[in-house]
Amino acid sequence: MKLVYPIILTPIEEGILVYVPDLDINTHGKNLSDSIEMARDAISIWCICHEDDGHSLPAPSESSHIKHSKDEIVTLVDVNLESYRRKLSNHTIRKNLTIPSWLNEQAEMANVNFSQILQKALKEELRIAQ
Repeated sequence: MKLVYPIILTPIEEGILVYVPDLDINTHGKNLSDSIEMARDAISIWCICHEDDGHSLPAPSESSHIKHSKDEIVTLVDVNLESYRRKLSNHTIRKNLTIPSWLNEQAEMANVNFSQILQKALKEELRIAQ
């Protein structure tokens, strides 16, 4: 399910405070892009937990109806709950790979954990933080 919720961004000394009026939750970030990403995470987690508890999700408000002060910014944040659920899922899948036999022999003699090495290399290649 894809949703778009309005958020209110308020500059504070430590960065930017984020308020999601429809969900009555707060988060914050170091800068604008970090704040929006933190809002996306907070909204996604809140919605998934709310759904898992058997509740329906509140309909997003129109951003033009959000009351805010002149030093605050109202903007929209999109979330994809199916994608977020997959991201949080930590179940494993089996992959087959092909390597030269001499490399396999060397790795097995060194008791290399192939799965761990592949995961580490994929995270580095995809620039995914640990």
